[in-house]
Amino acid sequence: MRRRALDMVITALVAAVALLGLPLAILWPSYIWKSQQSMLDEQAESLTRIIASADRIDGLDYSALGTWTGRSGNEGTMVEARRGDEVLYRSGPLQGEWVHVATAETPNGVVVTLTRSATPTIGNMAAALGVVALCCTVAFGVGVLIAMRGSRKIAAPLIYLAAQAEQVGAGQVQVRTSPSGIEEIDLVQEELARSSERMAGRIAAERQLASDIAHQLRTPLTALSMRLEEIGFLSDDEQVRTEAEACLDQVERMTRVMEDLRRNASRKKAGTRALHTDEILAQQEEEWGADFREANRQLCLLNDAGDRLPVATPGSLSQALATLIENSLRYGAGTVTVRARKAASSRSIVFEVSDEGAGVDDEIAPDIFTRGVSGHGSTGIGLALAKDLVEADGGRIELTQRRPPVFTISLPALPDALDPDRVMPKGAVVALGRRGRRI
Repeated sequence: MRRRALDMVITALVAAVALLGLPLAILWPSYIWKSQQSMLDEQAESLTRIIASADRIDGLDYSALGTWTGRSGNEGTMVEARRGDEVLYRSGPLQGEWVHVATAETPNGVVVTLTRSATPTIGNMAAALGVVALCCTVAFGVGVLIAMRGSRKIAAPLIYLAAQAEQVGAGQVQVRTSPSGIEEIDLVQEELARSSERMAGRIAAERQLASDIAHQLRTPLTALSMRLEEIGFLSDDEQVRTEAEACLDQVERMTRVMEDLRRNASRKKAGTRALHTDEILAQQEEEWGADFREANRQLCLLNDAGDRLPVATPGSLSQALATLIENSLRYGAGTVTVRARKAASSRSIVFEVSDEGAGVDDEIAPDIFTRGVSGHGSTGIGLALAKDLVEADGGRIELTQRRPPVFTISLPALPDALDPDRVMPKGAVVALGRRGRRI
């Protein structure tokens, strides 16, 4: 959009400069030449009148011409008086190739010819062309600057509108941006905001329904499981016990599904948004820096992602990184490195957590994110929870290297094409949810 606006404005500037500059570049030098020629013609006419009134037309005394030639400003003009083919008077320097020539004739047939070099006139004409070119260049430059500023004002709201739509598509339906002042863009933005509010209401209603169903079914399912356990305990029939245990397994499965629905509904209320990588790493440094210094170990935080912004739930991403860092602190060795970098795709960003320890055993590596699996006698819940949190934001967590261990969190990112820094100066404010983010 900005490129097209610039192209249209620059095309209009070129046309305006051409329509005004080219005629001026032709007319002004032409006016300078004609004005100098007209001045010389008037001087020739004036000399013929002087000769005619001097009453000395015998071809012997042309002192008036000599007096005129000696005046200041006329030294470079050659004066010639002739009658027919006879040269009666000639004075002044011979001229070059580019000259002004003016002739006039007295009543008694004396022809006066003035010849003056046109070099100063050509210099003035060249200076005039230079002034025209300079004015056109300045006008074009000022026009381009104004066009760039105007195109930025037009394109910036569209970039933010696209970012808002991207956020809505990513699941964050409470995104807000400030009005742009452009009526058409503000209308689209308001309609998108109303649509996002309707989506938010529907999603909230669906999540609340899932939570209510899970809550309402939990009590009867608990009672049903107790009755089935009682039937299996009191019955002496082996077939009844078998069927009771099978039914009890199904009830427990339904209970787990209800619990998962309830947790999923409550966890996703926060929503995702674009985050700053520097802030994420700074939070981890603040949380774990003291523990690493106490353990006499080093926590190295690297941001190689540049201006790429991850899209995630702040609490979920912080918890997942904290789990990986804590495991490296407890079970790893040496320096723990947390590195954010750009992925191959422009829509992804990667966080890598590694240490210099022995790594993960081959026996448990395939199931490292399974709940209850642990190689150090722990509960095995941390990595499973981290996986749930990352996947809930549309990301992926993997063990990409076993020895030394490297855990990778891949998350969607705000596309580079929608990054406001590419078309806007830094410092613009985008309102995301209830807080303003400086991007």
